[in-house]
This record gives sequence, structure tokens and C-alpha cells, in this order.
Amino acid sequence: MIYTITFNPSIDYVVTVSEISYDDVNRAKEEYILPGGKGLNVSRVLYNLGIDNIATGIIAGFTGKEIVRMLNVYGLNCDFVEVNTGMSRINVKIKSDNEGEINGLGPVVDSDDVNALYKVIRNISQGDYLVLGGNVQQSVPVSIYKELTEYATTRGARCVVDATGELLSEALYAKPFLIKPNKIELEKFVGMQMNCIDDIIQSARILQKKGAANVLVSLADAGGVLVADNGCVYISDAPKGTVVNSVGAGDSMIAGFLAGLIKKGNYEDALRMGICAGSASTFSKELATQEEVDRLMTQVTINLM
Repeated sequence: MIYTITFNPSIDYVVTVSEISYDDVNRAKEEYILPGGKGLNVSRVLYNLGIDNIATGIIAGFTGKEIVRMLNVYGLNCDFVEVNTGMSRINVKIKSDNEGEINGLGPVVDSDDVNALYKVIRNISQGDYLVLGGNVQQSVPVSIYKELTEYATTRGARCVVDATGELLSEALYAKPFLIKPNKIELEKFVGMQMNCIDDIIQSARILQKKGAANVLVSLADAGGVLVADNGCVYISDAPKGTVVNSVGAGDSMIAGFLAGLIKKGNYEDALRMGICAGSASTFSKELATQEEVDRLMTQVTINLM
């Protein structure tokens, strides 16, 4: 079983406008609403790829109830902790000549709420995966991903952490199975600009020395690099297509990677499916489907170093 935890899920209001004016009324050309949050995106794509999973996290208020309702419509298996203070976020994603967003704050979370999350994953065991993605509320300690990774790892599960800053720094002490920075996040973390593949590999190995077993680096339309725990480096190009929506592409990459690893049992196929899932989401208003991923699979080449 795969468990995904999203501490601060959201309702994403995606709106397209011709141009942004700060001195006048802006009228939408197109709009739609989606459940948002890294873990939720991973769960949705895993579901689309035929992989059973349980989505959990923290919700609050009428927006939290709507997030669960939308996920149930998609067919997801959900088990969220509902808190009494505040409400789940509404994030506004603005599409014009460029993309921008305004993200809400989310509810206040206390130690009892965090303890309730542990109860949701109490049955996690050998062969399971735990995916931790995104930021947490200010009331949650930055050590939480480290603690959850330790909890799951001691029970034989593999942990995936998609986070930045202190959340990632702390989590590395618990030796997660996989982390997935993009190029910009990797540069910030190691404090070094990367101008070539060798720089990316060197930086990924720094993160391995800090504790990550596998480092999956997403390079947008340039593909991706996996520096793996078997000593090999896998380098992938990316399929060609028209970018429609970049939101959720990295989360889709994680879902595709895990789906490929579970189905095929090797890193090469896992990386190929991860790249294709990320690209499929980028080429669509919605997140990747199995059909869209399958259509791209023959376009991707993996080179081994």
C-alpha cells in the first residue's frame, strides 16, 4: 500500500485571464476547481495508473469537506484528520502571459492532530510506501517529515520526501528512500549553480551522502536524472508536447516513478514512467492518465552511466 500525507491540502481555483490589471476588474476567460496539494496529486495519478493508495492529511472547515468530496468523486481512498480551527486553503492559480499563484494559509494544527495522523498510518509495514509532500503549517515542527520517515522506516516501509529547506534537511537524517528536487531546488540546497549534467550528478551525490538513498532530479522539458542507490546514474530525455499546465508535474513524476517501480521492479522503467507521467500532466489541464502516459512511453530514452 502507498500512503500519501498532505499536511496542507487546498482547493485550487485555476483562472485564465487575458491580462492582469491592478486598477480595474479582471474577468476570467476560463476557470475550474481542483483538489490541490502535493500528496493529493500523487494519489490521484497513482489511482489513474492503477496503483492502490490511501490519501491522508489535515483538513478543516467547509473547504476541507469539499476537498474530500472531490477526491471521493475521483474514486480515491481517503482517511483525513479533521481539525476544528481554521479552514483548508483556497489557492488561486492565475494564468495569463505568465503563471502566478496566491496560496492560502490553512488551519492551525496541534500535537493531537499530528498524533491522529500517526494512527491513520499505524498499519504501514514491509513493502509499503509513505509519500510526504509540500510544506506544513507554521504550527507544525520542521522535524515532522524526519519523524514520520523514521516511524515508517522502522516498520519496513520506504519513504519518499518531496520538500525543500529545513523540512528536507531534517528528513535526510532519517534516510528516506527517495527525494525529488527540481534543478532550482537542488541549486539552492547545495549552494551551487549547475551548468551541466555532471554538476547535477555531483550535487545529487551530496544529498546521498546526507542520507537520501535515491535522488530523482526533475529537469522540466530537459527530462530528468536519477542518482540511484545501486551506484548507477540514469539520464532521461523528455517527450515533446505543448505545455498547458505545469501545476502537479513534479508530483506526477513521483507517482509515475513509484508506479513503474512497483509494476516493473527496476529503476530504468520507473524513471521512464515518471518522466512520462510528469510530461502528460504538463500537456493537459488535468493530471496524467494511463492512456496519456502510455502514449508517451516510446518517446523517452534512458541512458545509463
